[in-house]
Amino acid sequence: MSMLTPPGMGGKKYRITGDRYPRMRRPRHRRRIVLTLVATACALGLVGWGSLQLIDVFGGEAATAQAAPGKKKCSPGQAERTRARATARTPLPKPGALTVNVLNATPRSGLAKHTADELAKRGFKIGKVGNAPDGYDKKVKGTGIVLGAKAAAQGPLKLLGTQLMGAEQKTDGRKGADIDLIIGSGFKDLTQQKDAEKAVAQLAHPAPSPAHRTGC
Repeated sequence: MSMLTPPGMGGKKYRITGDRYPRMRRPRHRRRIVLTLVATACALGLVGWGSLQLIDVFGGEAATAQAAPGKKKCSPGQAERTRARATARTPLPKPGALTVNVLNATPRSGLAKHTADELAKRGFKIGKVGNAPDGYDKKVKGTGIVLGAKAAAQGPLKLLGTQLMGAEQKTDGRKGADIDLIIGSGFKDLTQQKDAEKAVAQLAHPAPSPAHRTGC
């Protein structure tokens, strides 16, 4: 029989008989490969986590920088012009400066007279009292209509509208300054006087808009 020294036998000689083989040792470099792969995976995970943190930080700063221009400060001239626009509204007239025609568009009799008397107690001047014209008679489904010239839309019509909540505001081509209160089928009574006074106060001194509060 011959003596052979296969690789990986550590220099030792083994007798090969044909029915038994020497146990070969596993190469040690595989363990190093596994450890290297695990370390690389951990490093990549840490890099990815750090990148997400940086994106979050710088992304938040960018969003703040974009939102910041909306909070710019106004110059003294801009603030003054803003206050001027806020106060340059149509002044609210006094009830005694309005002449109101009270017209009944319902089948109920006496409704116009009763409503006109109540408005007179609240300081309004009363003009015509009677039935509504054909274009409105028995055709007003809501509480009523406040009707006047286009020039009366911002002041007189809004003031009269505080006396009948839910009334529709409309304008026509009339030349006179008188305004109409047309009573509809949904009418029950005028707004309670204390509630009407609150509405008039809010109309005369409306709350400033967010732009006016910031001065821009």
